[in-house]
Amino acid sequence: MGEPPRKFELDILGLSKVAKVIPTLTLSWCLSAGAATYLPSIVVPPKPPREFRAVWVATVANIDWPSAKNLSVTEQKSELIRILDRAAELKLNVVILQVRPACDALYASPIEPWSEYLTGTMGQPPNPYYDPLSFAVEEAHKRGLELHAWFNPYRARLLPANSPAAPNHISRTHPHLVRQYGKFLWLDPGEKDVQDYSLGVVMDVVKRYDIDGVHFDDYFYPYKEKGPSGNDLDFPDASTWERFGAHGKMSRDDWRRQNVNTFIERVYQSIKAAKPWVKFGVSPFGIWRPGQPKQITGYDAYANLYADSRKWLVIGWLDYFAPQLYWAIDPPEQSFPVLLKWWAEQNPRSRLLTPGMDSTKVGGKWRPTEIVNQIRLTRRQPGANGQILWNMKSLMRNSALDEALTHQVYAQRALVPAATWLSSARPARPKFLRSSSELTATRRQGGSALALQWTADNDQSTWLWLLQSRKNGDWATEILPGAQTSRVWKSAPPEVVSLCAVDRNGIASAPVVLESRQ
Repeated sequence: MGEPPRKFELDILGLSKVAKVIPTLTLSWCLSAGAATYLPSIVVPPKPPREFRAVWVATVANIDWPSAKNLSVTEQKSELIRILDRAAELKLNVVILQVRPACDALYASPIEPWSEYLTGTMGQPPNPYYDPLSFAVEEAHKRGLELHAWFNPYRARLLPANSPAAPNHISRTHPHLVRQYGKFLWLDPGEKDVQDYSLGVVMDVVKRYDIDGVHFDDYFYPYKEKGPSGNDLDFPDASTWERFGAHGKMSRDDWRRQNVNTFIERVYQSIKAAKPWVKFGVSPFGIWRPGQPKQITGYDAYANLYADSRKWLVIGWLDYFAPQLYWAIDPPEQSFPVLLKWWAEQNPRSRLLTPGMDSTKVGGKWRPTEIVNQIRLTRRQPGANGQILWNMKSLMRNSALDEALTHQVYAQRALVPAATWLSSARPARPKFLRSSSELTATRRQGGSALALQWTADNDQSTWLWLLQSRKNGDWATEILPGAQTSRVWKSAPPEVVSLCAVDRNGIASAPVVLESRQ
């Protein structure tokens, strides 16, 4: 039998004190080729990759998950695990999960009924019981992924429905707040009680779940529906306008925009008051107004959806902004890079600009190079910070797209860009004491494995660990979940290891760096 492992412990006091500690902070063991020593080092690791890499996971109409209404709980969980595994394999860092498609819930809500997209019947909980959002958050965090809860603030029901409305659905509990418009039921954004109700739904999730973000897409006032004569139908809010807006100084269109603006501001301020680190993101239609910039033509979201999304970005009522730029690079009327540049110029508060990209077109209208080139253009555009891919199904079934992403643009994992407007304080770097929780390195005689262990500062909750290592002059980046506090190299240990703690705002500590000396 061989000798037992030899354990070597470090008391790292900081790089500013390296000169004092080097004589005592040696890490050495017996190797077949001689002795090796790890010392605190002044080597400066490269800046880690920073990019918001997200994907939408839609639950409405069972688009992405669950794939059908009649899946068992085991099948639902298995599908969600495969989605999260694929996101991690592709080196994404954010999953945006739709939890409220239409005044229903894919989580245990005390306010709204269980979604029919989960069980097939509105109001029916999963059996055996589990909470999908709690499950999704826990499993995402195990993989170092942020989990953002995606809400539709005003859509109340898709018609025709597949099951009766549950007794606690808002169309039955507060029918005076609901309007039928075209194929859907909608909450009326002009009703003060609607704003309070939807804000209450959002904040219930923020307070009860360990989510990393709240997300809205492009549905505010609904897209225009056509009447029997082919003309656009107006949203049926005449009574609300008469009670709340008709006697003011604003036009009806401006009043509608103000209703949405007020709600966006209230959501942002309420989230920050409860949990400042929870990000708020909005993904509006990609064109603010035709002619902005000059060559752009298309749908006028400002006039038709009453979404003054440019104002939200300029004022800073959000943490990330994801205009849906679902167009190709070349056509000038809706050019991806032209629109991206314009949006970057509307961002004086430097919020994260993360355009939505239509990955569903790959394999049909587009080759994978279209998405790859859009990502590359985003990286070259000052003020842009990443992307969100629509949708998860396209990443689960399109091997050509997956291969292009993996080998061409997502070769290494990346940290989400730091939200420095939320906090400027750097977390404490990993704390190493002479105790069982010390950073340790273990070498077995005749072997070549290197094991490292570490711990956070006692009063610090670490979201992620940034572990960088250098072998033969080449640096590699690993981003580990906060619950992981060890790393093993089974062969060829690196000559330099750097470790940082990363908090929920994406801010990294100063590094602790060790260097091997032969």
